[in-house]
Amino acid sequence: MITFPNAKINLGLSITEKRPDGYHNLETVFYPVALEDALEIQTSTKEDKKFNLYQYGLEIIGNPEDNLAVKAYLLLDKKYHLSPIDIHLYKHIPSGAGLGGGSADAAFMLKLLNEHYQLKLSDNELEIYAAILGADCAFFIRNVPTFAEGIGNKFSPISLSLKGYQIIIIKPDVFVSTREAFSNIDPHYPKYPVKEVIKRPIKEWKSLLINDFEASVFPQHPVIREIKEELYAQGAIYASMSGSGSSVFGLFEPEYSIPPINIEENVFCFKGKL
Repeated sequence: MITFPNAKINLGLSITEKRPDGYHNLETVFYPVALEDALEIQTSTKEDKKFNLYQYGLEIIGNPEDNLAVKAYLLLDKKYHLSPIDIHLYKHIPSGAGLGGGSADAAFMLKLLNEHYQLKLSDNELEIYAAILGADCAFFIRNVPTFAEGIGNKFSPISLSLKGYQIIIIKPDVFVSTREAFSNIDPHYPKYPVKEVIKRPIKEWKSLLINDFEASVFPQHPVIREIKEELYAQGAIYASMSGSGSSVFGLFEPEYSIPPINIEENVFCFKGKL
């Protein structure tokens, strides 16, 4: 069985307060994007191992046991004693980009296993399992535009459609650690709450829909700021860093003819429609 985990972008991201447990509360909107990995599972003929992971495409650093798709399998295996499987994962969504690629792989693995083994888990139950794997993993179970708060794990439905708009996602060869992204953050409640701004016309988002991480990340990695500026220069109606970076996306009008954007050979670039 095969499935295609997709990426997400963050529309606005406000770090509102630091929690007693050391984490931060935030407000953001997750929006699904048709930039996809490919994930396939097959019953394994090697009974001596619970799983075999075969990885293709973009490099994934780390041990197989730390891969979120594998963790999703092991999580369900604890309760349902699943048969051994071969996992084939083709990575097209870059890691460390703020696009949720690993979280998507985990959530889609849960859905794939649910179907493959006929576990009959509801979406609510799958979301509970997904939340164990990561704060934003549960978003990919329903995979629809969602307002997120708390540490990114409390979801509310929103009415938002960007269907037809064009998107460009650019990720430079830069890694931004979570600690680095939070290093100069000053938690505060925004003057214009994310949930209210996204109700306005997209042309008004530029000055109102802010990703707080940009203030922390841009001074340390000017190339990320330069990409955002280039997207606006080429006609984007809205551009922003996604999550804590390092990718930047630009939204363009449906019929706009996007000029060629100058990027280096080792820079990831995706163009598509929402």
